[in-house]
Amino acid sequence: MRSGRLWGTAPGMIAVDWGTSSARAYRLAPDGAILARREGAGGILRVPEGGFPAALAEMVGHWLAEGEARVLLSGMVGSRQGWQEAPYLACPAGLDDLARSVVPVAFAEAAVRLVPGLSAEDAACIPEVMRGEEVQVFGALAEGHEDALICLPGSHAKWVRVVGGRIAGFTTSMTGEAFAALSGHTILGRMMTGTAEPGPAFEAGVARAAEDGGLLHHLFGTRTLGLFGRLAPEDAASYLSGLLIGHDVASAMAEPARVRLVGSGPLMALYGRAIALKGGEAVAGDPDSAARGLALIGERTAWT
Repeated sequence: MRSGRLWGTAPGMIAVDWGTSSARAYRLAPDGAILARREGAGGILRVPEGGFPAALAEMVGHWLAEGEARVLLSGMVGSRQGWQEAPYLACPAGLDDLARSVVPVAFAEAAVRLVPGLSAEDAACIPEVMRGEEVQVFGALAEGHEDALICLPGSHAKWVRVVGGRIAGFTTSMTGEAFAALSGHTILGRMMTGTAEPGPAFEAGVARAAEDGGLLHHLFGTRTLGLFGRLAPEDAASYLSGLLIGHDVASAMAEPARVRLVGSGPLMALYGRAIALKGGEAVAGDPDSAARGLALIGERTAWT
């Protein structure tokens, strides 16, 4: 994470990216640098009703005991299933909009604020929502007023359009979750061994996604190619992944473009390869972009 004065002589902050299945906590210096971090599987689904104050104290209590007094939370912790709902903020939205819309949360040991998620509509006026990805997007931007196309691979992959440093709109694809469901709970998975990885089988899936027939028809081909010995069981997962990611990339990237990838894990390489095969340029961002984004929001937040 790049430094650069954020608060001047003001105190540091604890930043927590708190999602459904996991949480990442950062102790930030006044200049936004990461002093310490803690990662775990303590997502909101593991917190019992009324248990969020105790869960936060367990996660960052040692930093609070050492004098930290500000905590900024993002992600599903601000959903209806989380600690307290932070209403969605409509796009277009920038850092200042998010900072003005943070929601105070009662907590005895520190000043706690929740960053709201964002909402948008696609071309057919169907709602879109995100919680947590918005801070990663702002943390990934190199300049404050730039335009960018950003992809956040995951169970629910996000494609985000940034115009003049503000999130103008975004779309969501259930790519990762669809892969898990298809490979684990359909007949396709019966003929699969191994995991999805870049290579010839993945690239064949991406190429097939560009052909006529549609995704549902292409999916069944994963089975028939195996039946006729044209797709080995150890390659089937990669081929299926190529199909799903290929369709997602083709839909989101109408023409070759420079795409900033934000996130971590195996999907980053798979999306990067699919983008390249479609003629685009994939640039991997900082895996700690959430910490930088929260730092940028925190220095704009009214804490008193």
